Amino acid sequence: MGFERFGRLSFTSQTKTNDFIDYLEKGDLYATRCEPCGVTFFPPRADCCSCLENDLEWVKINPKGKLISFTRSYFAPTGFEEDVPYVLAVAEFNGTKVFGRVRKGFTEKDLSAGMEITVKPITYQDGQISYEFEPVA
Repeated sequence: MGFERFGRLSFTSQTKTNDFIDYLEKGDLYATRCEPCGVTFFPPRADCCSCLENDLEWVKINPKGKLISFTRSYFAPTGFEEDVPYVLAVAEFNGTKVFGRVRKGFTEKDLSAGMEITVKPITYQDGQISYEFEPVA
């Protein structure tokens, strides 16, 4: 089992970062960090674009962070056509920026830059796995 289960429609089944899906299934969101230079990557990478090393470790992302920016999307890429409109956001979790969707039911009116937000793995009805942001109550 691999990346073919990530998102609404995945175009690849195997990557060097398949463990990302295993962590999501367990309810956790992980990034990778380059051991030699310390740069953290999300989405996870298997190779460092900073120092060109491939000695990366998995690091758990703290599920509570701060919302940086957000927007409502009225157009969708392949696989997401039935989901529009939805809110996309960028949040920071212990210095790592993560891009993702905001949980359905929350609109721009519920959000403000700087607010506390959580990230939670989700499983769609068809078994695909992803993650979403949700404002902290």
